Amino acid sequence: MKKNEIVKRYGSDPMEMTVSLLEYVGLKDHIADKNTCIGIKPNLVNSTPASFGATTHPEVVEGLISYLRAHGYDNIVIAEGSWVGDRTADAFEYCGYNSLAKRCGVRLIDTQKVKSHIADCAGMELSLCDTVDEIGFMINVPVLKGHCQTRVTCALKNMKGMIPNSEKRRFHTMGLHKPIAHLSKGIHQDFILVDHICGDPDFEEGGNPVKTDCVMAGFDPVLIDAYACRILGLSASDVPYIGMAEQLGAGSSELSSATVTIINEASEVIKKFSADDDDPYEQEFKPENRVLDVAYEIDDVDSCSACYGSFVGALYRLKEEGIYRDGCLPRMSIGQGHRGRGGVLGIGNCCKQFDEYIRGCPPREEDIYRFLRDKIDAQLV
Repeated sequence: MKKNEIVKRYGSDPMEMTVSLLEYVGLKDHIADKNTCIGIKPNLVNSTPASFGATTHPEVVEGLISYLRAHGYDNIVIAEGSWVGDRTADAFEYCGYNSLAKRCGVRLIDTQKVKSHIADCAGMELSLCDTVDEIGFMINVPVLKGHCQTRVTCALKNMKGMIPNSEKRRFHTMGLHKPIAHLSKGIHQDFILVDHICGDPDFEEGGNPVKTDCVMAGFDPVLIDAYACRILGLSASDVPYIGMAEQLGAGSSELSSATVTIINEASEVIKKFSADDDDPYEQEFKPENRVLDVAYEIDDVDSCSACYGSFVGALYRLKEEGIYRDGCLPRMSIGQGHRGRGGVLGIGNCCKQFDEYIRGCPPREEDIYRFLRDKIDAQLV
């Protein structure tokens, strides 16, 4: 498999799909030392089942472990840190990773609980979890899905789970894109195995999954993310951190010079085409622009994804139910940039100086929904 190639496998059995994909790729030929620590980095952003469209299917990770074990690799860890506001320990349990770890005999590392250190990431100092230095071969297993702030999240952004919570918050004060790009130089991804089974094309926290029943793989995280944009009907230029990472030398976004290979259960090639061409299997995986439909109602200054996502989800529900009408409430504020400021209506503890605010760091979507619904109902009385 070449660096400018993306291999895809469609099917109904995620574990079997993963194993046949890895056999075709020949992953074992890229891990020279049988004793090296192999780190598997899934996306367990929150405590929801993979069927919701936010988290990595444990069956994909189990297929990966099964393949590695069959080829003599035993030093394997699964490392992850959920987003701010969720506990990784809960995600490990609820998403099936505790039972997976016991069944497969691998160690789980909660990066919310490990120490961190400052590293020079291509000229930007970032705080990385010490686990990064423990891992000799990093396998990234992201979910291809939408994101309420960056529009897409896949290979590059998934590495945020390898930084402490304090740094996750700081990323948002820096505008997300630039630090994500620099993080690509601080944490090298040796292989990317994408869970593209049923991601949510709008929200990183899931809730509106679209079944595509696919896993895909590659060695270039920038190329993977550029292709993820293609699948979502976007351009790589719509997601600034992709181009920034490319400029830093983390990979190439040139789809015109990349190839997509589709294989079957026997690891045989059934189709090859340019990554610039349409894949007929991907026609349904398009965002509904649920975020854009309500984003104009928000005065957002450096908000964290969990807080922003909860607010957008609540407001979209109210609009869908016909309860919320444009202008029926004052424009609402959200984000770390509002700390110490005053205002009318704020979302989250960063807005606690406002006349009214919804408590929480982050507040739950249901709490925001009920708070806003009560305010709208009160106006109608």
